[in-house]
Amino acid sequence: GFHLSGTVTEPAMQSEPETVCNVAISFDRCKITSVTCSCGNKDIFYCAHVVALSLYRIRKPDQVKLHLPISESLFQMNRDQLQKFVQYLITVHHTEVLPTAQKLADEILSQNSEINQVHGAPDPTAGASIDDENRWHLDEEQVQEQVKLFLSQGGYHGSGKQLNVLFAKVREMLKMRDSNGARMLTLITEQFMADPRLSIWRQQGTGMTDKYRQLWDELGALWMCIVLNPHCKLEQKTSWLKQLKKWNCVDVCPWEDGNHGNELPSFTNALPQGANANQDSSNRPHRTVFTRAIEACDLHWQDNHLQHIISSDLYTNYCYHDDTENSLFDSHGWPLWYEHVPTACARVDALRSHGYPREALRLAIAIVNTLRRQQQKQLELFQAQKKELLHKGVTSIMNLEGWVGHPLDPIGTLFNSLMEACRVDDESFHGFSDFTENVGQCKSLDYQHLPAYKFLEEGESYSMLAVEVALMGLGQQRVMPDGLYAQEKICRNEEQLISKLQDITLDDTMVKIFRKQAVFLLEAGPYSGLGEVIHRESVPMHTFAKYLFTSLLPHDAELAYKTALRAMRLLVLESTAPSGDLSRSHHIASVVPNRYPRWFTLSHIESQQCELASTMLTAAKGDVQRLETVLESIQKNIHSSSHIFKLAQDAFKIATLMDSLPDITLLKVSLELGLQVMRMTLSTLNWRRREMVRWLVTCATEVGVYALDSIMQNWFTLFTPTEATSIVATTVMSNSTIVHLHLDCHQQEKLASSARTLALQCAMKDPQNCALSALTLCEKDHIAFETAYQIVLDAATTGMSYSQLFTIARYMEHRGYPMRAYKLATLAMAHLNLSYNQDTHPAINDVLWACALSHSLGKNELAAIIPLVVKSVKCATVLSDILRRCTLTTPGMVGLHGRRNSVKLMSLDKAPLRQLLDATIGAYINTTHSRLTHISPRHYSEFIEFLSKARETFLMAHDGHIQFTQFIDNLKQIYKGKKKLMMLVRERFG
Repeated sequence: GFHLSGTVTEPAMQSEPETVCNVAISFDRCKITSVTCSCGNKDIFYCAHVVALSLYRIRKPDQVKLHLPISESLFQMNRDQLQKFVQYLITVHHTEVLPTAQKLADEILSQNSEINQVHGAPDPTAGASIDDENRWHLDEEQVQEQVKLFLSQGGYHGSGKQLNVLFAKVREMLKMRDSNGARMLTLITEQFMADPRLSIWRQQGTGMTDKYRQLWDELGALWMCIVLNPHCKLEQKTSWLKQLKKWNCVDVCPWEDGNHGNELPSFTNALPQGANANQDSSNRPHRTVFTRAIEACDLHWQDNHLQHIISSDLYTNYCYHDDTENSLFDSHGWPLWYEHVPTACARVDALRSHGYPREALRLAIAIVNTLRRQQQKQLELFQAQKKELLHKGVTSIMNLEGWVGHPLDPIGTLFNSLMEACRVDDESFHGFSDFTENVGQCKSLDYQHLPAYKFLEEGESYSMLAVEVALMGLGQQRVMPDGLYAQEKICRNEEQLISKLQDITLDDTMVKIFRKQAVFLLEAGPYSGLGEVIHRESVPMHTFAKYLFTSLLPHDAELAYKTALRAMRLLVLESTAPSGDLSRSHHIASVVPNRYPRWFTLSHIESQQCELASTMLTAAKGDVQRLETVLESIQKNIHSSSHIFKLAQDAFKIATLMDSLPDITLLKVSLELGLQVMRMTLSTLNWRRREMVRWLVTCATEVGVYALDSIMQNWFTLFTPTEATSIVATTVMSNSTIVHLHLDCHQQEKLASSARTLALQCAMKDPQNCALSALTLCEKDHIAFETAYQIVLDAATTGMSYSQLFTIARYMEHRGYPMRAYKLATLAMAHLNLSYNQDTHPAINDVLWACALSHSLGKNELAAIIPLVVKSVKCATVLSDILRRCTLTTPGMVGLHGRRNSVKLMSLDKAPLRQLLDATIGAYINTTHSRLTHISPRHYSEFIEFLSKARETFLMAHDGHIQFTQFIDNLKQIYKGKKKLMMLVRERFG
């Protein structure tokens, strides 16, 4: 009958013993309607035991014993047999059935019980009645549990993959026309809507992750397919609409474009049928992921023309008149279908999804033929108005909603349907295999150009049609949508489509399509993203043009370059770009000039623009004229210094490949771009600036000596003074550069002269940072060196710090100019100020060096610097160090060892050392008082050591002993409150 039961044995494994499962299956009209299995495995899909029993019944029907429905068998039994039957049944299953048996016995014996009011009794083995609903068994609870589990994992650990498997399962059910498809999708959607993260994200104003957004997109697309089922009953559609509207009203329901708060008119309703329906949804301020499905509930399949298109290959009409705008047939007499393109393509997707591949193909071809006809009409229309439009220099975008990156993916749908039709094995048109599933695993599928008779030009194939429609969609001029997600989706969709196109071999017939479309796109005006005048807000064509360029290059280089050069534009970054009429108020440029905050993917777009330019540069190697054209295009259209720098580096690499002589034209392009980067980044902060400057010198070196000379002569338009002296001139004058360029004496001198001129100009402009480099660069030329030294002296009093002056002074001494070094050291001292507690200051070494230098020059120099030291240095330990060094040797005699003992040391009682001694003693006294103001017990012993050091200095004076005693007595008097400290002072100093 309608019930199958059996035992399934699972053989023993290494770790698991043999198991036996009891399986029961109910079925009705070729569908399994319920299952139970003692294995207890819970899953969306049937367990292996249920599948095994079903297959056994299908493959070995004669091995399965058939029974009449149980009611028939019972009917044949007498009273005793019935009693025996019931008692045996209860005995075998007494624990499970006894309570039920007892309850039923009570009810049957009770005269007026409900059970006695009904004639007969149910029989589960007899099957359902003809009107009863029959559908495949689906464990709803399990679907909900699994979706909930995958969502709770937040898209990690392959849960996104699992959810995609579920979506694929829904598509598979629809294809098999299994009515559970919609039920399963409803269960999935309910769990998605209940995801607690939705409200958290809404509250925090953060967007959902990209992967999660894509799952919601698939959800919306699947609902679109379900409501567009060409054979669903009206009541089904009504209940779906009710459900969709309910979800649509929930405030956490995700919006289609992924961001919150933008208004778009209802596009799906711009249709020949149902044009003013569903006003409530289209007037809402935003579109949710369900809006399109809700709007699609108004669409029907009753249109006679549509029915003819999808049901017959022979539907043609040769009584054609081309003058009518929306003629139902084209000049071949082939049917056309004018409907909002994404909506028309959604019908194609629905037909494919519900297992009508041939019907889907017929409609797809009608749509493509319509698009071709419209393309031709648009071209004629534009050519008629061309003069006027180009004179205006502005354009409006015909498509606010582009087809590539569209939520319904119309171009992808057409492409897949047509490619599916030209697969080698034509089984997909008998079975239900899905083209997109197979294409993933096997990239190089051999798409034959099958002879196609359905409304194609002679010699044309479905794959040619697919390629043509993809090129049409990719080249369409369309406005950049609002919102990060919608913009990222355009990039993603474009890249996916191009990667599918790359799997197709470009034979001669395909190249014809490419040529035809490239020519159209260049000439088609506002309908094309590659038209002469485009709107500044239209989506750039860089990625697409790079693909077109590489595809066309071997076959028609002229057209390839024309297309790629036209695509290089990025008008949104040009302040002078025409704005055109978009009739959307919030497209006004932002306060920040030339940077569009609305263009979230701008950095990606700019890197794609850079890729396109790099591809052209590589291809143009060795062609002077082309290289110049590409260079002009880069300079005109690329606005980012880092991208121009990347192109300069790319050009340099291509020009200097190891296997051949450098390409000098390409090297010059590289240098030209490098110079542009220098000019662009000269007055702006750029963290890569140092790297850029070094690279430019390397590039100029490769170009030759005249390039190096040129960048040094024009340094002020390219570099800061510091860069010019410390990186540019220094590198140019280095030995390695001279050797690398094989320079003769005359060339060396010319470069050196330019370097010296540069050095002096930089030193004048920025003495603090350039003086030392200028002196170094001018060393070999007496006049230039003197000039540089004079610049330092002039700047010393105003613009230079003591550390800069000390550095230059030490360099002077090293170079053998001790008097000049001394002069600079005295100027440095005037800028210095060392307070009493700065005993680790970095300038201490410089002060000691300056005093040693003065000492070595003689008594007069020492005498002149000591007053400066006393004025600038208040740190006792530093002063005592200088004093000690001055008393050990005789001034001016440092280098004359033989006469050291015969000359008298300087007296501490006379100037200049007396002044230094007094200042040192004074500094010790001041420091002592300063330290005692805030001293803590843990610093006592350190302080006593400091006083011992002070005593050494005091004792250098002839009355120092008395002075020190008075000083100590004074301390004891003033700080008598610090008893413990004063006790320590007494112990050490009496």
